[in-house]
Amino acid sequence: MLLTWIAEVADEPLALEPDDRPVEWRTNTWRLSTDDAERRALSVREVAAAFEETADRIRRRIRERGFSGVATFYVWHDEQAGQLRCSTGSVPADRLPFGAAYLPVDDLGPIVEGYLRDEEPGLVPWAGLVTVTDRSVLDEPEPEFPPFPVWVRGVGAAPVPRPGEHPPVA
Repeated sequence: MLLTWIAEVADEPLALEPDDRPVEWRTNTWRLSTDDAERRALSVREVAAAFEETADRIRRRIRERGFSGVATFYVWHDEQAGQLRCSTGSVPADRLPFGAAYLPVDDLGPIVEGYLRDEEPGLVPWAGLVTVTDRSVLDEPEPEFPPFPVWVRGVGAAPVPRPGEHPPVA
């Protein structure tokens, strides 16, 4: 079912509203997950290929609509929710609407592998929790987390460099 749901994303409503990012986020963001048995049966290659095909189909839809701006299709593993998530926005890869640091990447494999190999999706092990007995801990600044990887594909009419590439010089 996961591969079917990934494919269906390309046919769902698609909002490209550069002046209304919340509408894009609500309309274009999808949460995808599956049960343990299917996760064990899927390969990284076939899930990545399904997302590549979805990005290609979204690119075609956007061009058929005549949208001339920048648009990015992107995928990430939401470890706290135990889901793969994807969205499309009328922004370049370095301006995605995340509240935390992220790293645009060209290789979807490690993101998909992290999801498929997660033995307890959406659960935080007890060993990862900290008991707070000293109230002074509450006044400490939030810890810095490393940026999480987000696979990106330019799907708009305007050219967008891939991660690590530099934009063409005119």
